[in-house]
Amino acid sequence: MRLLIPVLAVVFFFSSCKTNSSVAEAKDTLQINGHPAWMLQGNIYEVNVRQYTPEGTFRAFEAHLDRLKDMGVHTIWFMPIQPISKLNRKGTLGSYYAVADYTGINPEYGNMDDWKHLVKLAHEKGLKVMIDWVPNHTGADHYWLQKHPDFYVRDSNGVAVSQFDWTDTRKLNFSNTELRDTMIAQMKYWVKESDIDGFRCDYAVGPKADQFWIPCLQELKKMKNLFMLAEADSAWLHTAGFDATYAWPEFHLMVDIAAGKKKASDLTRLLQKLDSSLPANAIRLWFTSNHDENSWNKADYATMPGASHTPFAVLTHTMPRSLPLIYSGQEEPILRPIPFFEKDTIVFKKFERAAFYQKLTQLRARNMALRPDAAYQSITTNQPDQVIAFLRTYEKQKVLVVVNVTAKAVTCSLSGNTISGKYTDVFSAAPITFAANPTVTLEPWGYKVYELNN
Repeated sequence: MRLLIPVLAVVFFFSSCKTNSSVAEAKDTLQINGHPAWMLQGNIYEVNVRQYTPEGTFRAFEAHLDRLKDMGVHTIWFMPIQPISKLNRKGTLGSYYAVADYTGINPEYGNMDDWKHLVKLAHEKGLKVMIDWVPNHTGADHYWLQKHPDFYVRDSNGVAVSQFDWTDTRKLNFSNTELRDTMIAQMKYWVKESDIDGFRCDYAVGPKADQFWIPCLQELKKMKNLFMLAEADSAWLHTAGFDATYAWPEFHLMVDIAAGKKKASDLTRLLQKLDSSLPANAIRLWFTSNHDENSWNKADYATMPGASHTPFAVLTHTMPRSLPLIYSGQEEPILRPIPFFEKDTIVFKKFERAAFYQKLTQLRARNMALRPDAAYQSITTNQPDQVIAFLRTYEKQKVLVVVNVTAKAVTCSLSGNTISGKYTDVFSAAPITFAANPTVTLEPWGYKVYELNN
C-alpha cells in the first residue's frame, strides 16, 4: 500500500496568534489536503436525541456534554433534528429521515432557541457539531409538495414517487434548478443561524455530482471551514467535494471476520484494493455500529458480540484513512436495537466501555500518526489469518497495532526492523522495547496498541 499524502498541502496558514481564542479560531480555518484540519485527529459521536434521555430534548442532552468530552468525543453528529411528516408515518413517531420542513425544529426536541443554546454550549466546551441532512427526499407531507410540486419526481400519472420501501417519503427532482438553489439556501441557513460545523448527508448518491453536490459544497465551504460526510462509499463523492465517505465494505468485512466467515488477511487485501480505487486524500468513516446497523442488523451487540467488539473498535480508530464513529449507547454498552419509530430511552448507568474508548480517542488526539493521511505499513506476521498488524507513522511519531480477530489465543512474530524502539502499551501503560522481528502474545480477541516514546 502506498504512503498516504506524504507532503502536506496547507491551504490556510496562521501565525503569531496572541491569545488562546485567536489560536483556536486560526486553527479552525486551516485546511490540510483539502480537509478541515480540526477534524484530522478527531472522531464523531452520533446522537439519537429522541432516545438519549427520558425527555428526548436538546436541553436534557446538554447534561451529557461534559461526560462525552471527558470520554474524548470531538465532534457530535445529531441525527435529523427537523419536524417529521405525519402522512404515511411509520410507527408512532415516524422516521427521522422523513423531513417535513428543512428549516424547522422537531417539537419533540425543543425549539430553535434550545438548539442554538446547545450548539453554543458545545462550542464553549471545545466540541464541534454536525447535523444530519436528508437531500434525496422529503417526508410525504412536506410543504413543497403543495407549493413547489415540480420539485418532485413523479410517475406517469403525476403522483410523487417514493424510493425503495421508503413509503413515508417523496423523491426530489434535482433536474429542477429552483430546487437545487432552494436546497443549498436551506443548508446555508443552519450554518448562518446556528453556527454548525458540518453536515452528514443521507443517501448522498441520490443527487448527482455536477448537478448538485459540486456547486452545493463549493457554496457551503465559502461560508465556513465545514466538514462534509457522505453516507455512501462511492469514490466519486470525494472528487465532488466531500471530506469523507462511509467505510461500508470495511465494516461488512469486519462483521464477516467476527463471524468466522472471513480472515484477517482478507481485510489487508481489501485495504490494498481500496487504496488504488480511492483518491489519495480520501477519508473513510469507520464504525462498528450506527443507527441503521443497530436498529436493523443488530450491530455491534450481535454482529461483534462480547469481547469480539473491542479489536474491531481498535481498528476503527487506527486504520489508514480512518475517522472513527461511536454510536449513542455504545459506551454503556446498549445490547439491543434502538427503535426507529418509537420512544425507547437509552439508560446510561455503567459506562463499561467509556474508559476503553477514552484511551483510543485520547491517543488519536495526541498522536499525529493516527491521522487519516499518516503513513501506513502492513506488518507481516506468521499468523496472517488471525492477526492484523500494522505501523502508522507521521514524522517521528509511531503507533504499532497488533490485533487478534479470532476467538483463539495466538503468539505471533512480527517481521521487519521498522518497528524497533521503545514504546508504551497504550492500554496498560507498561513500557516495552522492541528489537527486530519481535514476538507478541494475544488473548482471544486480544489487541495491543503501542505508542513510540519520543
